[in-house]
Amino acid sequence: MAIRRQKLTQRRKTLGLSQEGLAYAVGVERSTVVRWESGETEPRPWQRPKLAAVLKLTLDEVDLVLAASPAEDDERLAYSLRNPYSVDLVTVARLAQDIERLSAEYDTAPSASLLAAAGQCHSQVTLLYGYARSGRIRRELAYSVAESATLMGQLVWDASQRRDDVVPVRYFDQAIFAARETSEPILEAHAQLRKGFVALYGTKDPRQGLRLCQETALLSGPVSNVLAGLGHLHVGEAHAMLGERRECENSLGAAENSFASIGPDDEALAMFSASQFDRLAGSCYLSLGVNGKAEEILTRTARSLVEWRKSQAIVLGNLTLAYIRQGKLEEACGTLHQAIALVEETRGGGGMNVVFTAGRELAPWRHEPWVQEISDRLFALMTT
Repeated sequence: MAIRRQKLTQRRKTLGLSQEGLAYAVGVERSTVVRWESGETEPRPWQRPKLAAVLKLTLDEVDLVLAASPAEDDERLAYSLRNPYSVDLVTVARLAQDIERLSAEYDTAPSASLLAAAGQCHSQVTLLYGYARSGRIRRELAYSVAESATLMGQLVWDASQRRDDVVPVRYFDQAIFAARETSEPILEAHAQLRKGFVALYGTKDPRQGLRLCQETALLSGPVSNVLAGLGHLHVGEAHAMLGERRECENSLGAAENSFASIGPDDEALAMFSASQFDRLAGSCYLSLGVNGKAEEILTRTARSLVEWRKSQAIVLGNLTLAYIRQGKLEEACGTLHQAIALVEETRGGGGMNVVFTAGRELAPWRHEPWVQEISDRLFALMTT
């Protein structure tokens, strides 16, 4: 299986080069650079001197960027942690790759299981960032601090079942500060969006969430249609929570326009999935009390989220609420059992909250055997 060469990608970005820019300088097609970075192929021997010159590295350093064994990486990292002033670009790239790997696991693994590794990685990049003096190395470390702090905020909030609203915001603020040092609006906008989530779903302050998500859309608009669209989507959800249907639908329209303009070079492309619009639109109509439309949207969305189990749990929980509010109790029973099964597996805070909300709304039928069975599963979920 191909392993992404995160070190090569980070080095290219450090020099301010796009994939097209690197390809032009080396004299190859952009698709060749894409394959190098994805780990599908590697530069030919006669291409390496030119690549080294463009990346401002020696041939030996190019070899390290392209392929270093885990043992060599571990030894280099350990030395850098003992001697922080000595940190080099290869070590920085290794840490960036660790952060990318942990971020990729976020939607499929229980957040509590990732916290120790993510916390260690965040501590390492923060330590090295504090000692870095070289402009180039410091900038890359700031980039990694922004990414790891955002991930830590997500994990802490999720592992706390969205009860801890203070610590995650501190992490997101740290990410925003580091992102501003790197002049990376995408990193800043992502952390800002996550703060908006805490306001919307944690402190239940839709006006604060509205402000933060509007700032996300404004900040990311010139650089990423993915993040701008996500900002508009959550602006729409804030309006829905406030009962403002017209403003909500206007924001959903703005999100659709942004998503329709996404290009292949959008740096936030990894944050986008085709189901996102429907997931949020269904949630919006649920908040607005338009339960039939919410059911229609959420039903088709749930089918498309097989590989995104935390998100699927939330969608199935919201679909359950749409069924309950229309009196469709048999359908609600089926989807709630599916949602609980996913939450048992992933321990996602968002899914946890919505299945317990659905359980509370079944209170009028609490003497029914099928509701008692659901209550037993929810109690077991709460106590494990």
